[in-house]
Amino acid sequence: MRVVIAGSSGLLGTSLVPALRQGKHEVIRLVRREPEAPDERGWDPARGHLDDGALHGAEAVINLCGAGIGDKRWTEQRKRELVSSRTQATTVLARAVAEQGIPALLNASAVGYYGDTGDEQVTEDSGSGSGFLADMCRQWEQATAPAADGGARVALLRSGLVLSPAGGLLGPLKPLFKLMLGGRIGSGRQYMPWISLDDEVSAIRFVLENPELSGPVNVTGPVPVTNVEFTHALATALGRPAPWVVPGFALRAVLGEFADEGALVGQRAIPAKLIEHGYPFQHPTLEAALAAVAP
Repeated sequence: MRVVIAGSSGLLGTSLVPALRQGKHEVIRLVRREPEAPDERGWDPARGHLDDGALHGAEAVINLCGAGIGDKRWTEQRKRELVSSRTQATTVLARAVAEQGIPALLNASAVGYYGDTGDEQVTEDSGSGSGFLADMCRQWEQATAPAADGGARVALLRSGLVLSPAGGLLGPLKPLFKLMLGGRIGSGRQYMPWISLDDEVSAIRFVLENPELSGPVNVTGPVPVTNVEFTHALATALGRPAPWVVPGFALRAVLGEFADEGALVGQRAIPAKLIEHGYPFQHPTLEAALAAVAP
């Protein structure tokens, strides 16, 4: 299958591209600079531009574009950037998918769509929550409408917190825990819908290769855990104690609004569609995922 990927240079994209090629798919990468390699095509989503022939022969488009949620403090300008970096790219690709009759669009989204769910389990059938992240995810997903209206299969990849050997959620946490500065955040009761990078990549390939999967798909591990449980598991995996507590007020002082939407709350999200369709999780438990990526 010829697959065009936008956002191939990020943590997920750099793992997904070789995984798809190992699966005998031909991968074309969209880049925002002058193309330099035979597998690169140029585009500029901010200007609504795609190079002529960029999607030629594509049987699917995978869009992973979006500025980092926690990379910078949330000013009003930064929040506009977070939304536009997602909706602009999605709109350009969704329209091109429709115009060129491409059969499938797999578009990134996030479990932030559900807002803070507390102890309530949420599946793909659950409604959207409140707050900036939930509203951003709604706009992000709505931007795929041209592709769906044009007859394409659209899958909305609502990803959780990715556990990777380098970067992702563990990037800033591992050094702290190794220095014995780890601990629970706030009450510790908020759920963390984790997933290993290997399963994230494999699940996207699974969605790509199974045409019956469309609409929202929770790309998370099958057993979400609370922050207290996550803290204990990570400390055990690293062989370090984690005695500290980061109070909410301190986190708010450092992170601002992001603390109340991205760190002190969570989603007890279940990957119901992946389970229903028989996706074989490589790391079905948090302990298994951490054993693979934490050392």
